[in-house]
Amino acid sequence: MILGLEFPPLSHLVNWPEIVGDNVWGINKVVLVYALSALLTILIFTIGNKGQLVPTGAQNAAEMSIEFVENQIILPTMGTKGLRWTAYMVSLFFFIFFCNIFEIVPFVQMPANARIALPMFLALLTFVLYNAAGIREHGFFGYLKHSLMPPGVPALLYVVVIPIELVSNFFIRPFSHMVRLFANLLAGHILLVTFAILTATLWTTEWYAAFLPLPLFGVIAFTAFEILVSFLQAYVFTLLAGVYIDLCTSHEH
Repeated sequence: MILGLEFPPLSHLVNWPEIVGDNVWGINKVVLVYALSALLTILIFTIGNKGQLVPTGAQNAAEMSIEFVENQIILPTMGTKGLRWTAYMVSLFFFIFFCNIFEIVPFVQMPANARIALPMFLALLTFVLYNAAGIREHGFFGYLKHSLMPPGVPALLYVVVIPIELVSNFFIRPFSHMVRLFANLLAGHILLVTFAILTATLWTTEWYAAFLPLPLFGVIAFTAFEILVSFLQAYVFTLLAGVYIDLCTSHEH
């Protein structure tokens, strides 16, 4: 503690006491963020599928949101054949975005993806889906060949290439997919908490209150930055999901 400054342990920044229940089946702030994010994602689909010939207001915004995912994520990564993945990709993008954006919502201020469990689940779910899609497209053994034996490699080099492709495609890919989302949201959460504590500590009549504008500016700047990060991390995670699906189902390695 320096000048009344006390930083909480890292575990206290992402763990919240249960509101209802116990540590195993309890409901806490993070669980509520999961639930609210899921409801908001469902709302996007519900409003966007009203079927009005001339959409207005909320329906227009919802349809534009779905079109954004189709035009900026699905079509660039998978082409028109990827449109059958629209429901999953839209759900993935908006669920992640809403989980992230709660970082800046007053009285919540917790991005659910700053806890590794959710990024791990989403990465593993996507991993299962794109591998299942690859097996369906190529057959089991055909998919193994497609994933582990890139064309144009001399036969003798497959002794080296196959283990590298195995580790890269089946271990590193889902791990990096998970860590990219988790690490960025956790880092942003730590920065915001740090500057918020500095601001609260300098809110005093002591001489060092003269430095108050510095951390206060940091809180404002990083809050604005976290809005961008919330969107970008949802976009990147979903974009990579599209890239992986295309890699696994494509007939060109």
